[in-house]
Amino acid sequence: MKDRVDEYIKNLIYKEFPKKNNDEEWDQYFIKIAFLVSERSSCTHRKVGAVVVKDKRILATGYNQPPSGFPHCDEIGCIRDDLGIKSGEHQEICYGLHAEQNALMQAAKFGISTDGASIYVTHQPCSICARLIINAGIKKVIYGGNYPDALTKLFFKQTGVEFKMMKK
Repeated sequence: MKDRVDEYIKNLIYKEFPKKNNDEEWDQYFIKIAFLVSERSSCTHRKVGAVVVKDKRILATGYNQPPSGFPHCDEIGCIRDDLGIKSGEHQEICYGLHAEQNALMQAAKFGISTDGASIYVTHQPCSICARLIINAGIKKVIYGGNYPDALTKLFFKQTGVEFKMMKK
């Protein structure tokens, strides 16, 4: 029996196994998780989720909401509504952090490197988040929906960050 097993294993060593490229399947899987994460958001307008991934493993997640300990927008209202600020304008005037910011902060808080990772986001990152993503060493951004900030694409193009839209 041992001779048969040895012969079988020897044949396997030299056998060419077909390589399956299932990157698209993994991208679909992680973008779906980003949409699931977005359900935790307390934003009254746009629920956004983000998932940071490396080597097909989830490193961190985030969704848009105010900082820990601050009242949520679904409790106190939206400052952007109160001031009549349009989507994509004056992103700094908001109680909440963006999903990408929260995911990167979660990784930093727990000492997890994002260098060489990918991020899956329910919506195109804004240009502020694009800057953070680039400096965090993230190499690939997959997003599910558009966001009105054209500067983002310029940042990613000029820095070589892969950037593509994918529906869940």
